[in-house]
Amino acid sequence: MEPQLLSENISAQMAAVASSAHSHPMSEATIKSCFGHLYTSLGIFDGEVLCGFAILHQIFEDATLMDICVAPNYQGKGHGKALLNAVIAEAKAKGAEVLLLEVRQSGAAARALYEVLGFMETGVRKGYYKTETGSEDAILMQLNF
Repeated sequence: MEPQLLSENISAQMAAVASSAHSHPMSEATIKSCFGHLYTSLGIFDGEVLCGFAILHQIFEDATLMDICVAPNYQGKGHGKALLNAVIAEAKAKGAEVLLLEVRQSGAAARALYEVLGFMETGVRKGYYKTETGSEDAILMQLNF
């Protein structure tokens, strides 16, 4: 399964995947707002079923991974890595010099994937992510091209 470009008409499926994969997902309205000339959304399908997606925001040489998620029953099969590689390729093709992201401090699997692909930790945002009992820090990471 290769990542492919997504259009806004798939936002309900994206919201469903996000709800299954994240404790505090983006709303469908927020996902819908991530379509337009500054955004690229990529997805992986199993037949007609959206397995995962990634949203890239880019302004000139600065690209930001807004969200990446894979439905739980499709995790551990390389789909996240395929999506992230597609995001990196897309950002490079559009002239990005850096790809930025934030990841939950508790997201060990995600952080490991980012590190394998060359991302470096650059900072911390204290209390950035909501949790069931309060908040947790976001680890800032970047990949320079």
